[in-house]
Amino acid sequence: MFDTVLVANRGEIAVRVVRTLRAMGVRSVAVYSDADADARHVREADTAVRIGPAAATESYLSVERLLDAARRTGAQAVHPGYGFLAENAAFARACAEAGLVFIGPPAGAIELMGDKIRAKETVQAAGVPVVPGSSGSGLDDAALAAAAREIGTPVLLKPSAGGGGKGMRLVRDEALLADEIAAARREARASFGDDTLLVERWIDRPRHIEIQVLADGHGNVLHLGERECSLQRRHQKLIEEAPSPLLDEATRAAMGRSAADAARSCGYRGAGTVEFIVPGDEPGAHYFMEMNTRLQVEHPVTELVTGLDLVEWQLRVAAGEQLPFGQESVTLHGHAVEARICAETARATGDRVDFLPSAGTVRLLREPAGEGVRTDSGLLPGTEVGTAYDPMLAKVIAYGPDRPAALRRLRAALAGTTVLGVDTNTAFLRALLAHPQVASGELDTGLVDRDAATLLPAGVPDEVYAAAALLRQAELAVPAAPGSWTDPFSVPSGWRLGGVTAWTEHPLRVPGHEPVTVRVRGFATDAEVGVGDAAPVRARLSGAPGEDTVLLEWAGVTHRFHRVAAPGGRWLGRDGAAWQLQDFDPVEAMLRGSALAHGADALTAPMPGTVTVVKAAAGDEVTAGQSLLVVEAMKMEHVVAAPYDGVVTELDVSAGSTVAMDQVLAVVEPREPGEPGEGAER
Repeated sequence: MFDTVLVANRGEIAVRVVRTLRAMGVRSVAVYSDADADARHVREADTAVRIGPAAATESYLSVERLLDAARRTGAQAVHPGYGFLAENAAFARACAEAGLVFIGPPAGAIELMGDKIRAKETVQAAGVPVVPGSSGSGLDDAALAAAAREIGTPVLLKPSAGGGGKGMRLVRDEALLADEIAAARREARASFGDDTLLVERWIDRPRHIEIQVLADGHGNVLHLGERECSLQRRHQKLIEEAPSPLLDEATRAAMGRSAADAARSCGYRGAGTVEFIVPGDEPGAHYFMEMNTRLQVEHPVTELVTGLDLVEWQLRVAAGEQLPFGQESVTLHGHAVEARICAETARATGDRVDFLPSAGTVRLLREPAGEGVRTDSGLLPGTEVGTAYDPMLAKVIAYGPDRPAALRRLRAALAGTTVLGVDTNTAFLRALLAHPQVASGELDTGLVDRDAATLLPAGVPDEVYAAAALLRQAELAVPAAPGSWTDPFSVPSGWRLGGVTAWTEHPLRVPGHEPVTVRVRGFATDAEVGVGDAAPVRARLSGAPGEDTVLLEWAGVTHRFHRVAAPGGRWLGRDGAAWQLQDFDPVEAMLRGSALAHGADALTAPMPGTVTVVKAAAGDEVTAGQSLLVVEAMKMEHVVAAPYDGVVTELDVSAGSTVAMDQVLAVVEPREPGEPGEGAER
């Protein structure tokens, strides 16, 4: 076994690998960029090495700097985690050339399975069924579009390199093929450095089921059961579970054999995952999609139902050990479900919901634990969450004797998860787990996209605004020093001469929502509170000043909130949900030139990020739906389009500009009905 292993990654997966290394008595070496100098994985490793600035290309993607860190610390092996260079054949080869063991499959297997076109040809030759309608390689835009038309829409565009759903585009309208091919190539090039695409027939209401495989260097290839990964959006997984509620024993065995055959076909070694698509109307069939030549994000659910530590077996296999058990020894016990906590802001527009990357400082953190609950996290209080890296922050995993018990435990664990200072998807995941089709196991990959709008709250609950206003009221009512006199007009109690009690107004704003004025009459410990135009309600706030929880009695119901101060306001959290409540000054907002100053004509940044493409300029005539610019964050692109026919009156950003969420990007003034456009007769 190795004495020292370098972990060539960051965040929760680096922390998770370090945990197993410590349990095995192996010295761990972390690497970090300038942005991660105080990160959790740096603090938990035995040794840490700075490898460069925040840009991933100059740190976590720099083969030269990673190998130098391994040399300087005496590491004998490198664990790549997932993402970054985990499926990079050149990195695996560079490790071998430097005398380091790459804890993963051979470079040739990575290279073969990383090319989706060659991978399909290889596994098909081994007797593994593949998705119908796959195209050949080397297609330019015109040939790719022609192949898509021959297959017939809907079709799925997929990057040949890489994985994780990045760059995948579902095209239902043939007229959109050119734009979607361009966007898919752009995203694939940014994510993987390779914009080669393939096209497949889209299978409606499919299920996404993957098989965990484990192979040693002595010819043994085992499968460790399946994971159900159908709960996803934009081809990114949200909830994963093991085993799948869909499969019977015969189908499980057949898929396991196919996965093992796929692994053998490329000379695989180590832990890997073979992903299959299962048609919703033909649950006994399965088609190979791709093989992930690395540890998967969702590996904990397999660990919990098999009792195997997959990272430990990655190390043992890489060190040359033979698997001491056979396929007959692999049994599944109980049920496990995992939820991915991501830094995201949900924005609903009609029936459409966009989940956009968020950023901020973790100001308060409470992570769940207890019987049947596991949390894999890269967070600490004070962690700066930026847009340079993947938005996943942590994973919460629950185990139970059966599926209903595991789902209940996971919902309770998410209710006990509090992250204040940055928006997350925790509350959305809790709502998703309560969806009737999720509870019954009737899943498909389109469920989340179809029903996302129904899983979001209609707005901010009144009691949230009330708690924030009463906290602000309490902050203003600071008692005078002993023996000094207090001016009654300076205390926000509403006291006036003649016994008349006036209202104190607290204008508040939650980003993404219109400002709301909360009226308070009395003290925080006993007050009348009116939220917006609603009738006043008796309310009482209790909790010691130094505590991070407060109780609000609101209309006879007591609510418990976590709270923390933030510049210009505060954060409140409850049952996995979190709200940033800003003290709102309409005059200041106008002076800053915020979106409110421009009204509905302003187009704002949907997320913090970088402007990558600008397609218009001030003075241009535009039509409804026309793309004006593209904002990118965490390798996710968002197109900002004209909301209606009109004229661009302001557009002050350029390609490469860094923007904050809600920053005004452009202003489009609508064309009046009957008003001629550019070039029309006047």
